[in-house]
Amino acid sequence: MTLKMLLPDKLGLCSTRLARLMAVLQDEVERQRLPGAVAVVARHGKMALFDSVGQLNPATGEAMHRDARFRIYSMTKPIVSVAAMMLMEQGALLLSDPVARYLGEFAQQQVAVLAGSELQLVPVRRAATVHDLLRHTAGMTYEFLGNGPVQRQYAQLRVGSRERGLAEFTRQLADLPLMFEPGSVFEYSRATDVLGRVLEVVSGQSLQVFLREQIFEPLGMPDTAFAVPTHQHEHIAEPFARDPEGGLQMRVIDVRADAVLASGGGGLVSTALDYARFLQFMLNRGELDGVRLLGPQTVDFMTADHLGDIPVASGGSRALLPMGHGFGLGFAVRKQLGVAPVPGSAGTYFWGGLAGTTFFVDPVLKLFAILMLQAPNQREYYRMLFRDMVYAAVLD
Repeated sequence: MTLKMLLPDKLGLCSTRLARLMAVLQDEVERQRLPGAVAVVARHGKMALFDSVGQLNPATGEAMHRDARFRIYSMTKPIVSVAAMMLMEQGALLLSDPVARYLGEFAQQQVAVLAGSELQLVPVRRAATVHDLLRHTAGMTYEFLGNGPVQRQYAQLRVGSRERGLAEFTRQLADLPLMFEPGSVFEYSRATDVLGRVLEVVSGQSLQVFLREQIFEPLGMPDTAFAVPTHQHEHIAEPFARDPEGGLQMRVIDVRADAVLASGGGGLVSTALDYARFLQFMLNRGELDGVRLLGPQTVDFMTADHLGDIPVASGGSRALLPMGHGFGLGFAVRKQLGVAPVPGSAGTYFWGGLAGTTFFVDPVLKLFAILMLQAPNQREYYRMLFRDMVYAAVLD
C-alpha cells in the first residue's frame, strides 16, 4: 500500500531538518499566531513526515488530530481539473470546445470596456473554451481581487453565495459581463465553478456524486466531500475567532451542513492523508495502488505551463503566481530555477486554499508536501515558510 511511513534518511531527507520544521510550527503555535496544523512530507511513495501541532479548535483547546478535516477552498480546483481531464480522455469533451456548447447561457457573452468614464458592453471576439476555464483565461474574475465595475457586479449579485445551486449560479454569472476578452489574460476567477457545472452536464451526474464515484472512492479518499457528516463534526479544524495580527478575520464556510452550491472552485473539505493520496496519484502520473484515472501524458500536459506569453491581469492574480511561474490546468507551474523567492525544481507545481492549506509537488525530486491549517490572513507567510523548510531537508 502506498504512503506508509519510512525513516527520512531512507528517502534522502534529513530527520533533524524535518524536526526543525515542526519546531518552527510549534513556536508559531506558542506565539499564538497559528491555531494548529498538520504537515505531510512524502518522497518516493513513502511519508517521511506526518505530524500535527497545536489545536484543532482554539475555542475548546482540543489538540490537533492528524485526521482533522480542513476547508481546503481552492485546493478543490486541482481535483475538479482532474475530473475534466478524465472526461476529455473518455472522448466526452474537447478542451477547445466553447463553454456555450454545454452551457447555452454563455453563448452571448459581452466584455465590459471603459470608454472614458462610461462602461460599455461589447460582444466577445472569441468565445471562452473549456481550456480557458481550466487555465483561468476565460475573462472572468473574483469579486475579492479588486473593486472594478465587473467585480462590483459580482459582489452585488452575491456570486459567492452557497445558497444557490450550480445551474442557477452559472445562469446568473453568464448574465454578468466579462472583465477581459477570453484568452487575452490570466485572471484568477470563478471559472472552475463554471467548469464544475460543465462536468455535471457532460456526465449527467451532480458534481458531488461524480467526484465521489470517479475520484474519491477509486483513490481511497473517504474523508473528502463538500460537507462533514454529523458524526465527524468533532474532527473539523477551526481558525482563531480573531486575527492574531489584528486584521479583519475572514469568516470561513460552514461545512457542517450541505451547501446548495457544490463549488468546484472552493467547496471541498479534506484531510492531510486524503489529499496526500491525491498528490501521490498526480506524482505517479495518473495512477495509485493499481487504479489509473489519467494517462501519464495527460498529467504531464496538465502540469505544463499553459500561459506562454499571456500576461497576468491584475495585482491580485499576480500575487498568486510568483516570478518564474506560469499556470497549467489547475496548478501553478514553476518554469525555471531561481527568479522566484522560494526554492523548487523546474516543473514543480502547487496551489493553496484561502484558509491557509497549501501543497507542492516536485516531480524531479519525486517529492510532495502538504501543510493543512486554518489561518486565512497568514496563509502566504506559512506557504513560503513551509516550502523553504521542506527543501532544506532534501539531501540529494
